[in-house]
Amino acid sequence: MIHRPIPGRLRRSAAACLAVLVVLAVLAGAGACTGGDESPTRPDGTGGPGRVGGTLRILAGSELRDLGGILEDFQRESGVEVTLEYAGTLDAVDRIAGGRADADAAWLASDRYLHLALDDPKTVVARSTTMMSPVVVGVRPELAQRFGWVGNSSVTWADVAEKVAVGELTYAMTNPAASNSGFSALTGIAAALAGTADALTVDDIRPDALTSFFSGQVLTAGSSAWLTDAFVRSATPVGAMINYESEILALNADRLRSTPLTIIYPRDGIITADYPLQLLRADRRAAYDALVSWLRTPDVQRRLATETHRRPATPGVRIDPAPWPTGPLPAELPFPATRAVADQLLTAYLGRFRRPAHAIFVLDVSPSMEGERLALLRSTLAGLAGADDSLAGRFTRFRERERVTLITFSGVVHRTQEFTVTDPAPGSRDLAAITAAADGLTLGSGTAIYTALNAAYRYASDAVGDDPSHLTSIVLMTDGENNQGETADAFRAAYRALPDTARAVRTFSVVFGDAQIDEMRAIADETGGAMFDARSSSLSEAFREIRGYQ
Repeated sequence: MIHRPIPGRLRRSAAACLAVLVVLAVLAGAGACTGGDESPTRPDGTGGPGRVGGTLRILAGSELRDLGGILEDFQRESGVEVTLEYAGTLDAVDRIAGGRADADAAWLASDRYLHLALDDPKTVVARSTTMMSPVVVGVRPELAQRFGWVGNSSVTWADVAEKVAVGELTYAMTNPAASNSGFSALTGIAAALAGTADALTVDDIRPDALTSFFSGQVLTAGSSAWLTDAFVRSATPVGAMINYESEILALNADRLRSTPLTIIYPRDGIITADYPLQLLRADRRAAYDALVSWLRTPDVQRRLATETHRRPATPGVRIDPAPWPTGPLPAELPFPATRAVADQLLTAYLGRFRRPAHAIFVLDVSPSMEGERLALLRSTLAGLAGADDSLAGRFTRFRERERVTLITFSGVVHRTQEFTVTDPAPGSRDLAAITAAADGLTLGSGTAIYTALNAAYRYASDAVGDDPSHLTSIVLMTDGENNQGETADAFRAAYRALPDTARAVRTFSVVFGDAQIDEMRAIADETGGAMFDARSSSLSEAFREIRGYQ
């Protein structure tokens, strides 16, 4: 099971024009479209799934956690047991393209990158769009008013870029290597700033313009829902958020009801997530067809719109009142022409366009780590230093310009080792130094979690003060409970006394071995971070996923 951050309010979108549907169908490329625009009926012809029975195991994007109640109702009506295993976009693509999905179907926000990666288009037996949500910009109302963007349908991505360039606008956006909303934003912005209406090529990429644009990104995340939470909770207010329309509408209807974000639909184009349900195993066709047909019924489409703020995929379904603005959406922006172009764009974003990361790892080397656990920690760090050559591994390894700090502790804080990655190629001198440091980890006695975390925040406070250009975060890994040094209350008091810039540094805690889950969750909650559980899968998967938040 791929793990996701445990805390966080995971919520959750147009009546699409024909041109949008044509673009999405062309991009999908592989597999027949089932469900399509046909009027869904159950096998007995009465308008629902009927009793089908069986199971349907789906590899799904984390955005679909908000469909739990809807899928439970489908299961009651159809007898089909639906199970969802959540995975990041690149991890899911890697598993599907490599024949390791171990699932009957896939349900991601978009399948554009997947179809670039597939060697055999017959891997996807069938696909059907289930709902839709464009990636848009939500702007703080006072800024939107000052910029003249309220009620202004002529705002472009270039206008957004101009406000970023002069320092008037900062924004939050998910990591394109971990989340479809960020990947859609990256490819869409690249196409818009290039001014091309054709499929994006390497020659279309404008490095200077993109570097300027992404200099305004001050908050990143590995999932769209977590980004929304972090945006609201940020100790330092962020001016805007690039995210799914559905996420911003849900936020405006709830926690920002009194000061809703102004939603900008850039006139030069958007990229829309169409949440295609894709069949991977032909022998599960009956259960797949039943679910697709049921999801596309008008009643369920209206329920999806009401509960998730995503737009209907079935033509002619009317929502009254509709949660989104009326009127046609801007045109769909072009997608990269090949996987090589998409990969180059991702690599350049991580290493050149966005602000560099500063990853501070606080690592438990207490006696309980002896043997296999210490070996796993060493191999995990080696994977981030280039040893992991999987698709997800290539985009989560340490990046060009990144600062990496290793702080080890047992009953006391041991060493603090600092590295700067100038050459991110596997085997480079920089990455080899990190691997050597991992290999040299040695054990101590006792476990002083809060003493080490306090030391990490003092270190982070100085680092942010000296160089605020990095996106700084802390990763705390422990396999036990605090039994020496400072208490949790002492840590909280010290953390709350820090300046805002230091309190903006989030801690991503990793539950490993016999670690206390309540303690790790409390640390993540206090610092605005997230907790990852490595006990049910692997430490390397937890660290690799955290990289999407750095």
